[in-house]
Amino acid sequence: HPVFAAAATAGVQVLDESDLATRWDTRPRCAVTGTNGKTTVVTLVTDMLQRSGLVAVTAGNTDTPLVAAIDDVDADVFVVEASSFRLGHAAGFSASPAVWLNFAPDHLDVHADLAAYEEAKARIWEGVASPGDAVANLADAVVAARAPSGATGFGTLDAACHVRAGVLTLEGSPVVEVEEMGRSMPHDLENAQAACILAVLAGANLEACAGSLRSFSGLEHRMSFVAEVDGIRYVDDSKATTPHATLTAMAALPGAVLIVGGRNKGLDLERLADGRPRAVVAIGEAAGEMAAAFDGACPVVIASSMEEAVMSARDSAAGTGTVLLSPGCSSFDWYGSYAERGRDFQRIVRALTGDGDA
Repeated sequence: HPVFAAAATAGVQVLDESDLATRWDTRPRCAVTGTNGKTTVVTLVTDMLQRSGLVAVTAGNTDTPLVAAIDDVDADVFVVEASSFRLGHAAGFSASPAVWLNFAPDHLDVHADLAAYEEAKARIWEGVASPGDAVANLADAVVAARAPSGATGFGTLDAACHVRAGVLTLEGSPVVEVEEMGRSMPHDLENAQAACILAVLAGANLEACAGSLRSFSGLEHRMSFVAEVDGIRYVDDSKATTPHATLTAMAALPGAVLIVGGRNKGLDLERLADGRPRAVVAIGEAAGEMAAAFDGACPVVIASSMEEAVMSARDSAAGTGTVLLSPGCSSFDWYGSYAERGRDFQRIVRALTGDGDA
């Protein structure tokens, strides 16, 4: 950004709002970063801490900046969602414990390159009080390679937190059976493990963690079931704004008819074909790129509106299976946000049921 470039040239220090919060408030804070899953894990951790009797407040890359959240005099602990922008611009990021969920290309329309994006993410552990407070997804090659010696891991069978024989376990103690969890797709299990570790390190108890995981049904526009119409299930994953997120969705719903596209953020779309959808409906500015990415892998059509996309996907599903909106791109070609895009999809689907107008 020209402002940051000018500051660097002039030798002027740039402070993120979290830097000011660190100067003005010394109460504990934990933090979450990752290409995908941040808000879900922040939501889970906050609930786990609250169920444990602590006043936990979410802040950061949410509706409330940390510098505003510290006005809450009753808060015991802050749960910070840390984006790459926040981490990259902070003079000295400080939160302990802190978790890095995963890494995949994103925001290359903003960061200089993939290495700069990775460097920003890695700053999540800059301020941890001890190596054990650095929480790492050991199933992610980039995160595992960056993890400090002594980090607390999840995602693999030999990690501190893992899933084995249908039970989520932390440091040898069973937390919850997977079949009891409100969300249990593969990415949900990774999010659950991360949340349990972070929450316990921040003061939660295992009973509270189990209660949260049993009751959590997911956040809107993140693999959200909308309706079943004439034998076809419709799922809203509008929050999937990267190819990595869309591949994760396709792995959870193999053989779905995929609605994909929007405004590409400078990311490579070629690997999307590895998800092997049954058919693809491409939308938005990146429709041509998407059609090229899936060429030869499955039938592809291009739609000029969300309504046309839903109808084309319905026809491709032919009375069975799943229609999945998982765009792999930002929404800013047709919509003001991923939420607006998801609501439009839901509106059109509900009109198919006779509940609402398309």
